Amino acid sequence: MVRWPMRIAIVSDVHSNLAGLRAVLRDAEANGAIDAVWCLGDIVGYAAEPSETIAELRARPLVSVAGNHDLAATGLMGVDEFNPVAAAAALWTAEQLSETERAFLADLPLTLVLGGPDVPTAADRPRGFTLVHGSLLEPVWEYLLDAEQAAAHFALQMTPYGLVGHSHLLFWVEERADGTPAFHRADDGTTIRLGDTRLIINPGSAGQPRDGDPRVSYVLYDEAAATMTWHRVAYDIAATQTGIRAAGLPPFLADRLATGR
Repeated sequence: MVRWPMRIAIVSDVHSNLAGLRAVLRDAEANGAIDAVWCLGDIVGYAAEPSETIAELRARPLVSVAGNHDLAATGLMGVDEFNPVAAAAALWTAEQLSETERAFLADLPLTLVLGGPDVPTAADRPRGFTLVHGSLLEPVWEYLLDAEQAAAHFALQMTPYGLVGHSHLLFWVEERADGTPAFHRADDGTTIRLGDTRLIINPGSAGQPRDGDPRVSYVLYDEAAATMTWHRVAYDIAATQTGIRAAGLPPFLADRLATGR
């Protein structure tokens, strides 16, 4: 029998921030090896090290879905709906990628189901998770931020637990007994236990936080303990800023990292 991974780092919205990603992975590995990385999309975009970021993720067992910036970098999505700064970064990123890197991003699925709703919860078996960048209603575009959106997502979520990104915010949503969603903000060290309640979980951003805290974030899934724990990690912001400026990308992309906005 193949044993299911026991400790999994869940990341999202890395956005070519190699220093941020490395800080997250070092932190996740500080108390023991991680068995896999689950990524919720937007591996690239905004910062200046897309190739290095892809390589860092692929050096570990990786499961990932596509984000809008990943699709834009491959040409599978245009940039008409991007704001000017995001569009400039997406077009720059597309020029940096090798054919192999472009093919990797282009092959990422929009949604991914790991396990299923009736999978046993023994230590060597996966629980059921649905991975998507935005929401199940709009996989790469919707920012899942309110009860109406969460209810629509839950209606399509066929597994107990859903993992989303895109908003760069740390939270979880529980489905109450009456079917209504309840949002909860997560902070550094917040731990929740997985049980019978259906959940949607957002790990925040490993590359561009937007909640006023410049530290990057991730969730550590401990399968044996059936827990999800959010972590915030300081990283070398100046190094990422220097790379963005040296690449000639919009200065705002560097400046915003210092304030987590």
